[in-house]
Amino acid sequence: MNPEDLRADIPALDRTIYMNTGAAGPSPTRVVGAGEGCLERHEYEAPAEEGAYPAAFEVFDRTREAVANHLGATPEEIALTQSTTDGINRVAAALDWEAGDKVVRTDLEHSSGILPWKRLASRGVETEVVGTEGGRLDMDAMADAVQDAKLVCLSSLTWTHGTLLPVSEVVEMAHDAGALVLVDAVQCPGQMETDVTEWGADFVAGAGHKWLLGPFGAGFLHVSPGAEDHLEPAHIGYRSVEDPNAEEYAYEPGAHRLEVGTVSPVPYAGLREAIHLIEEIGYDTIEGRIERLTDRLKDGIEESDEARLLSPREYESGLVSFVVDDPEATVERLAEEGVRIRDLPYPDGVVRASVHVFNTEDDVDALVERI
Repeated sequence: MNPEDLRADIPALDRTIYMNTGAAGPSPTRVVGAGEGCLERHEYEAPAEEGAYPAAFEVFDRTREAVANHLGATPEEIALTQSTTDGINRVAAALDWEAGDKVVRTDLEHSSGILPWKRLASRGVETEVVGTEGGRLDMDAMADAVQDAKLVCLSSLTWTHGTLLPVSEVVEMAHDAGALVLVDAVQCPGQMETDVTEWGADFVAGAGHKWLLGPFGAGFLHVSPGAEDHLEPAHIGYRSVEDPNAEEYAYEPGAHRLEVGTVSPVPYAGLREAIHLIEEIGYDTIEGRIERLTDRLKDGIEESDEARLLSPREYESGLVSFVVDDPEATVERLAEEGVRIRDLPYPDGVVRASVHVFNTEDDVDALVERI
């Protein structure tokens, strides 16, 4: 599989120039076919063979293994979720909160890293927001904030600026202060090699429907060995425990205690295929192509009188944000002209293009011309 083969296998690209993968990636036919094949087998064949539940469990097991291998983890450290937001909420709901506990987050978190802590305010949990400048974290302010924190929540890659945050450094200072760390990593896997063990975070949430080009409904949560001891899941079901029929239940070891009950195996079959496809292309190819194309896009933005680059000029990711006069009107006009990007709720006046390995120089040039 190479970028050209991938592009030819994504039907949505026949109708539009798609540069919004940071929101949702268009799935290739191989990925959709894997999901369809799973559905047909689960509903047509499994009932007369091994049974629907064993068939689904096999998909879950194989998908956990694929996710773990892709992220440098083990299957026991991976819980299957529906999305990044779902994974973050499972952690938030499982921690033992008391009035006066504090969560620390950055001012550039997605709503999934903001709303759970707002909800906890009714229980007396406080949130401290650490500021950033140009997508860069104020490390002195973070060092002060973590000293009395219970949990630190931050993104590995900012969705607003496309900047990489120093996750390992934050984890080290948080752990030294006795705080846990939850990372929103959804913008990384699929566009750059990601080894979650290198960060050392307690929890890492992600999903397959962005840069991995998987279907909606398949997320994952990495729980570092030992971090599950801090979790008392808010929900329980036959997938959460070692033996659902035992007189006294015992949670599954590791991350699996955060899984609950019956869900469709279909999205997870699609996610597994998406991971295999990304691995076939290889991150050397993916990152090199994204870097070349983002450099070209940034050159075009800098030469434009109608836009101002917000993301760093030097390459960090495929997310390229820039300032225009009327973001909503710009995005609507570009869509009418066959180019898909998005506007952001903050900072003010910003739109964002996402450059993936299936994009081309012609895609970039078309966006620049229309800006």
